[in-house]
Amino acid sequence: MRILHLAKHENSGAGRAALRLHQGLLKIGANSQALVDEKKSALRSVIKAKLRSARLTELEYLLVNKFLNKRLAEKADFFSINITPSLLLGQIKDLQPDIINLHWVGSEFIRIEELRKLNTPLVWTLQDMWPFTGGCHYNQGCQKYVHSCGNCPQLVGDKQHDLSSVVWQRKADTWKDLNLTVVGPSSWISQCARTSALLKDRRVETISFTLDTDLYRPTEPSVARQVLRLPQDKLLILFGALRATDDYRKGFHLLQPALQKISQSKLSDQIAFVVFGSSKPENPVDLGCDTYYLGHLYDDLSLALAYSAATVMVVPSVQESFGQTASEALACGTPVVAFNATGLMDIVDHCKNGYLATPYEIEDLARGITWVLENSIQNNQLRLNARDKAEKAFALELQAHHYKALYSEILNR
Repeated sequence: MRILHLAKHENSGAGRAALRLHQGLLKIGANSQALVDEKKSALRSVIKAKLRSARLTELEYLLVNKFLNKRLAEKADFFSINITPSLLLGQIKDLQPDIINLHWVGSEFIRIEELRKLNTPLVWTLQDMWPFTGGCHYNQGCQKYVHSCGNCPQLVGDKQHDLSSVVWQRKADTWKDLNLTVVGPSSWISQCARTSALLKDRRVETISFTLDTDLYRPTEPSVARQVLRLPQDKLLILFGALRATDDYRKGFHLLQPALQKISQSKLSDQIAFVVFGSSKPENPVDLGCDTYYLGHLYDDLSLALAYSAATVMVVPSVQESFGQTASEALACGTPVVAFNATGLMDIVDHCKNGYLATPYEIEDLARGITWVLENSIQNNQLRLNARDKAEKAFALELQAHHYKALYSEILNR
């Protein structure tokens, strides 16, 4: 069985999830390859896609985004219309896959209409909501995808037949011809897919994202702090993501007032705040405590050290298909505080390895962070529970075996 993964990136959050599945499959002896646009690793089984010339690709990307930016509302999330041909079909055919696993491919990687020409069973891992919306990657509470898209709140204007309705119809016309199975990494996004008009008639499975628990493992906090030059005598509150403080969906606007509340509590002299995925701004916000910016951490070792150094990891995202920073933190023995919503509900066990706050209440977010900090002072049980959850639920081979069984079943059927 020859497995081929298609993914736009290799080093984004979605790209890391795709690469981890690929590595897990290799580890259990499967014949797996990945075809990516942006290759970062030295793995020979990860192949750089032969797209159009770099200059033409960049020009098309700029034109598409210039076109979109004129139509996106102020608080719109990422939006992809997927209109440019990829010229990938020949390269895919040469690799002769028996089954293709799609990952994050919606942003000008492989065109919607090209999928029907693959003539291969497809498994689509939901890195976000794009496969069943009219173009948005996260719906921001809009439920139009349940019926059909149009008059999109993330687009400027109020026409029913807008860009989202055009993209939605292109998907509807194409998806009906696909031999397609859908996999959600969390119960939440799987349920969204089942209720969507585009995927409601498809088989939808739930298989958690994975990580290498040998790479992401606890390091003595004092050692991790020494390496990262973080204070030894503070309770460290960690927060991080790509564009950590700029991406509205990551929830920094909710964490900020929660931290200010904690800084006015009895813990005020004991806490410090640590951020990765963002550099120190010219005019940093006063959070009421010392703040340390680690910048962008791209390698697993640096990330594992950051998680191990922390007393608590806070993932205040508004929406996540899964939430890999939470599972990574747990694997390093660090309790996690998040909102009791979307993909994070599958990762954090309330009051066992972290705290799930009422969505999206700042008071309860602050209460959860304080609860973890106070419990961490008293005993080590939260850290032990965190590591135990990661080993039992997110181990690399576990996800790989689930996917391999699914691929075999699809091909045998």
